[in-house]
Amino acid sequence: MARPFDQPKLIVASHNKGKLVEIAELLTRFEVETVGADALGLPEPEEIGETFIANAELKALASATKAGLPALADDSGLAVDALDGAPGIYSARWAETANGRDFDFAMHKIEMALNQAQSQNGDIARTARFICALSLAWPDGHVESFEGKVEGSLVWPMRGKNGFGYDPVFLPLGGDMTFGEMEPAAKHAMSHRADAFSQLVEACFAGYGA
Repeated sequence: MARPFDQPKLIVASHNKGKLVEIAELLTRFEVETVGADALGLPEPEEIGETFIANAELKALASATKAGLPALADDSGLAVDALDGAPGIYSARWAETANGRDFDFAMHKIEMALNQAQSQNGDIARTARFICALSLAWPDGHVESFEGKVEGSLVWPMRGKNGFGYDPVFLPLGGDMTFGEMEPAAKHAMSHRADAFSQLVEACFAGYGA
């Protein structure tokens, strides 16, 4: 049985403003106070895990043990079938440039890789999925982890200015708007993060505030 969450304050162990906003919005109904790791001066640990869950757990545990408060961490990325699952856990690293992270650069990089794969192999599928791992850690080292997914395909050129990361090229299965074109509420209703979050809520927040 999962450990229930019953604290008034929760660290969101991320320095990504987009993720901080999404997670805070998902937690709104629980009236739990959220604070970003950056606001507490908590450093970002090196992501040395080989899976999304491993990286989410190490980030959550690093913040929880250092701050003495429960911490929720996210590790997520885009897995493209024609690229053998890349960029996957390296999704943020694909956006690294000399001037910091640039996801426009990363999306162009993916499109170039797909074009190269097509030139070598003929017609390829543009199917992909967003994957999100959420880990909730306590200062005593206990951790609960959940993984969510949303299936879709990649479009080009980029569409929409909403969201963040790879959202402008991701078209969810059965949809006609990219995550970059959707209003936040519509994206939250179907996203990989929402999938993982619903599992987290069922397991750890079911009795919160009761």
